[in-house]
Formats: sequence, structure tokens, C-alpha cells
Amino acid sequence: MAAGLSLCLARSAHAQLLSRSAQPASALNVPEIPRFSVPTAHAFALMTSMRLAEAYLWPEPFSRTNPLVIGNHYREAYTRAPKWNPRARAFEWDGDAWYINAGGHALFGSELYLRARSCGNPIWVALGFATLASTTWEYGFEASGVRPSALDLWYTPLSGVILGEGRYWAHRLAGRIDNAAIRGILRALFDPFGDLERALGARC
Repeated sequence: MAAGLSLCLARSAHAQLLSRSAQPASALNVPEIPRFSVPTAHAFALMTSMRLAEAYLWPEPFSRTNPLVIGNHYREAYTRAPKWNPRARAFEWDGDAWYINAGGHALFGSELYLRARSCGNPIWVALGFATLASTTWEYGFEASGVRPSALDLWYTPLSGVILGEGRYWAHRLAGRIDNAAIRGILRALFDPFGDLERALGARC
């Protein structure tokens, strides 16, 4: 009888273990591992497109292909301080037009942040991802043509977390709308690239 009772207890413990292993990490109070594959692919595709657009819109200096010229730009980027002119007008401290800095970089930062946030990462991880990606843009992609901007280095991720978190919740709330047409339009409005990538098979 004791042997039978022991066998029943062992089977019960085994069943509970299997049941717990089948539950999602959130149900077990186990923190999810940050997911970066989709946000990273998204960021590199976005920044590559932006760099090609720069070369088309502003051939000087972004379309130069001379290795010596490009090398000089990178040397300046890594040996001199980022551009900052405190006497310039607001949001033109790096020499760019205010609307490119205030609007364009806010959208850029929010796109980086939103993609990381949509893949299940918490706010601080998504902010860190946006900061790293925007720094890669300044010192990697764009440094072949111009010196990094001190404004862009802090404003892009900061504005990105504010605008991106708003887009994140708006996209989630839009998903609760019963009307399929309106739901699809609003979700595509708040996260157009994300919805397109998910339609093409992205996991998040």
C-alpha cells in the first residue's frame, strides 16, 4: 500500500511538472528573454533606406564614393566632438533644418523604439535599443558623410520613447475595435512598417 501511495505521489508530481513546463513564462513569473532579431533587421533596413535617400536628396556630401574622403569623414567622427552650435536657432544646433531634427528624428526614434517594444520588450529595453541603434546611425551609417550630431544623439531616443510609447498603446487599443476595416486602417496608421512586416511573416 505504501508503494502504491508513493507511486501515485510521484505521478502527481510529474504531472504538475509537465503542466508547469507547458505554461508561458509570464504565468510562471519567469522574465521573458528580450527579443532583438526582428527589431535589429528592421533597424538596419530602415537605416539603409535612409542612407540611400540621403545620397539621392543631398549628393554633397552623402553620395561621395572616394575611399579617402569617406575615411577622412570617419576619422573626424571618431576624433572630434559631435557637432553642436549653441548660438544657432532651436533644433538647428547641428546645422540641419529644424524640421529634420524636430520631426524627422522623432519619427526615426519612435520607429526604432516601437519595433523593439512591439516584440515584447519592456520600456527600458526598447529605449536602450533605440539609443544603440540611433548611435549606430550617427557613427556608422551617416558618419561617412558628416560628423555626428550631439542633438541627434540624445534627442532621437528621448523623443522616440515618448512618441513610440504613444504609438504602441494606440496600436494596441486599435486592435480592440470590433469593425475589421477600421481596426486594420488604424493599426496600419500607427505602425505601418510593423504591420507590413507581420503580414510578410515577421514573428512580432
